Amino acid sequence: MSDAHLVLEALEKRFGAGPPAVAALSLAVQKGELLGLLGPSGCGKTTTLRMIGGLAEATAGRILVAGHDVTTLPPHKRDMGIVFQNYALFPHMDVAGNVAFGLEMRKQSRAEIAAKVERALAMVHLDGLGHRRPRELSGGQQQRVALARALVIEPSILLLDEPLSNLDAKLREEMRTEIRDIQKRLGITTIFVTHDQVEALAMCDRIAVMRAGSLEQLGTPFDIYESPATPFVADFVGRINRLDGARDGDGDILAGPLRLRAAKPGPAGRVTVMMRPHRLHIATDAIGPEWNSAAGTIRRATYVGDVLACEVDCAGAMLTVERHTHPGQPIPREGEAVNLAWRVSDTLAFDA
Repeated sequence: MSDAHLVLEALEKRFGAGPPAVAALSLAVQKGELLGLLGPSGCGKTTTLRMIGGLAEATAGRILVAGHDVTTLPPHKRDMGIVFQNYALFPHMDVAGNVAFGLEMRKQSRAEIAAKVERALAMVHLDGLGHRRPRELSGGQQQRVALARALVIEPSILLLDEPLSNLDAKLREEMRTEIRDIQKRLGITTIFVTHDQVEALAMCDRIAVMRAGSLEQLGTPFDIYESPATPFVADFVGRINRLDGARDGDGDILAGPLRLRAAKPGPAGRVTVMMRPHRLHIATDAIGPEWNSAAGTIRRATYVGDVLACEVDCAGAMLTVERHTHPGQPIPREGEAVNLAWRVSDTLAFDA
């Protein structure tokens, strides 16, 4: 952790006498890395970001930037840019004034401010819109103004608090690509708070999954998705089938009517079995020993354009299967008997 750009050491935040909103959180973020704080509402991710930015006082622990303790410094002395969920633009100022605000607080010259504002607006594709007021802009344009205002001060760390949550789905996808491109081009260390697992997987170098104020798992998007450390991570990051069962002395897992094998061995006892829906197939051929299988009946088939989701009743064990659609491929009928198959390597088992 000594060579990391941003370090959180046992960071804690309490409100009153209840359990901590953030509990002994330790993280190390490398220079130029984009780290996502991912989790459901109330898990402590925004509180963590606010402590990093100096907007909330830490109850315990330390925050280090380039080896310097900034835990008690006010926000304007931390060299950080922040983009809020609601953008927090000044309605009485035009776009250029909003972007220039941080530079004016730093007493820079008018010529220097004008040049930096122009460069910042060009960076977020808002050239020529400096004279407009925030109310005259679309949601996506307001988001770009907020990003330009955070970046124009050339901070060492960028903090993003769910900046895309107020945008529609298509614009959200476009903006996450733009933000990631800008972040990589500038090489700026970034903390990105989100409850959207797709955003986290698509944008981040690493993801810290949080639950009830604590760190549940830290890893790359691939690690988090393919090798979740807990049932909570598996369930929160992506869609999942979940069955309760028990592992016998031979390593087989009995989950209701199903006898399964899992990717990793474990001791006998109660287990939770989980499989991604898109890793399950409706089998048409014989399967080999590296596969699990189950016979079932189609209860519902839902067509959503690019994906077909089928709910299959396997003698009381309900499993969802997802597959990409193809022209001319028939949609399974309700009541149709099918055989499901999925690889043992795609079967996750967590000890109770």
